[in-house]
Amino acid sequence: MNKITKTASKAIAGIATFATLSAGKAVMALSVRDGIEAAKTDEMPTTLIGNGGVINNVTNTILYVLGIISVIMLIVGGVKYALSAGDAKAVTDAKNTILYALIGLVIAILAYSIVSFVLGLVV
Repeated sequence: MNKITKTASKAIAGIATFATLSAGKAVMALSVRDGIEAAKTDEMPTTLIGNGGVINNVTNTILYVLGIISVIMLIVGGVKYALSAGDAKAVTDAKNTILYALIGLVIAILAYSIVSFVLGLVV
């Protein structure tokens, strides 16, 4: 009898747990949707791609940040070059800083061009 009672109580506990979790997921799904709808504003983009889309906004933001970082690194490289005082290692470091900043800027522009081209084909 003891085994039957334990098995029955485990089965009842399992069914109750399943019912509770199922109801919780349904309530959570409704509350998450309600929360998303409540958080939306008129200025928020509703499309993923295209002008004003999320992907376009993200790539523009990343490109601006990379451009700012690139310009800062170019300035740092120029200052390092001016302050190197003929030291061969310092001159090499300054030239490398300038070179890598330019390479990073070119890669960022190419990445933006590729993303814009592909999104233009998709849309």
